[in-house]
Amino acid sequence: MKGANRHENRPRTGTETDLAGDASRKARGSGPRGEHDREGFVALVAGAAESLVRNEGYRSLGMRRLAAAIGYAPNSIYNAVGDLDQVVLRVNARTLARLHTALGAVIDPERAARDNALALADAYLVFVAADPRVWSLLFEHLVAPDQPFPDWYAAALAEPVALVDTVLAPLIVPPDERRRAVAALWAALHGLASLSTSRKLAVLTPDPPRDLARLLVGRFLG
Repeated sequence: MKGANRHENRPRTGTETDLAGDASRKARGSGPRGEHDREGFVALVAGAAESLVRNEGYRSLGMRRLAAAIGYAPNSIYNAVGDLDQVVLRVNARTLARLHTALGAVIDPERAARDNALALADAYLVFVAADPRVWSLLFEHLVAPDQPFPDWYAAALAEPVALVDTVLAPLIVPPDERRRAVAALWAALHGLASLSTSRKLAVLTPDPPRDLARLLVGRFLG
């Protein structure tokens, strides 16, 4: 027993200390207070920002307000995520991922391409109506014009666009024309959805937005 006690109380070697420190850091994580890894902290910030926008609107979103909501100092967000532009892009990337899932769920490979396009229009309006404030953040917040999108955001944006492009491929064969068609349809549906969620569509017409969206897509595709 005495030998065992001497072994337990001996000073640690440098290697043992480094290994213990590594294990401790891994257990704590690498977030600002060691409670999250970076990916977890970014998700925490984006989720809190999304909730603020959903409940109080885009104008409620600021770094101090966001920091208070998650119980961290603003510098923690700046260091791990970036400025407010980067926070908004993180929220928008989450929105685009949910949009991609919602659109993908209504596509039926056995259905005609035109019918799938109409189903996408329906799903888009439903998606926007379910979360209008968070959806509007995609278009309301403008980043600096000379600031390129990060690769991860460009990838998030490309996913729903590629999905629509795939649906339209049998109907519009030339790739460049199809690319412009995707942009035109998205812009048109955005305007329709925006008027609908702001309750201004009734100024123009009593027709339901779904009927107008189907008319728009149907006429566009012929």
